[in-house]
Amino acid sequence: MTKSSKEQIKQDENKLLSELVKNSKENIDTIAKHCGFSRQKAWRMINKLEKSKKIWGYSAVVDTESQGLQKFILCQKRKKTPFTQKDIEELAKTQMDDMKNDIGVTAQSTYYIHGIEYDWITIFTAQDIVHAKKFVDAINKRFPGIVGIQLSQVLFTLREHYILNPNPMEMKNCLI
Repeated sequence: MTKSSKEQIKQDENKLLSELVKNSKENIDTIAKHCGFSRQKAWRMINKLEKSKKIWGYSAVVDTESQGLQKFILCQKRKKTPFTQKDIEELAKTQMDDMKNDIGVTAQSTYYIHGIEYDWITIFTAQDIVHAKKFVDAINKRFPGIVGIQLSQVLFTLREHYILNPNPMEMKNCLI
């Protein structure tokens, strides 16, 4: 395969991924048309991207308030000691599902990061601040190497997963 062909495949993948990010629920004909591909080419590329795990899955952006939930961001700083193998397995595989289910929180996104004050960020939903704090306490008990925590409540989401909130002017209620 020539270099230009590999470059073209990469460009086509990026074009397709960009369209899927905008609205993965759009029908395949429309996605293909926006990319300038045939329906068959778009379908084959999506299947290939799913099999290679470049696409992890699909998700709906849901208004948490309509579910009676609030969104929180948990930032954690841990000691300089490395994670134990047990900690790594629990974080990577179970994602602490038992603890989350017992307390009634749902982790939406979890990131292990480098470059700022914190090492770990979790974005999650809970019924209220009381349940969010129970989750923080459970994390502290399960992982005693944590030396710093910051819990913040999300007051308004303007954009999530590339999707603009359909009611952006409701943000004014948070700013008053």
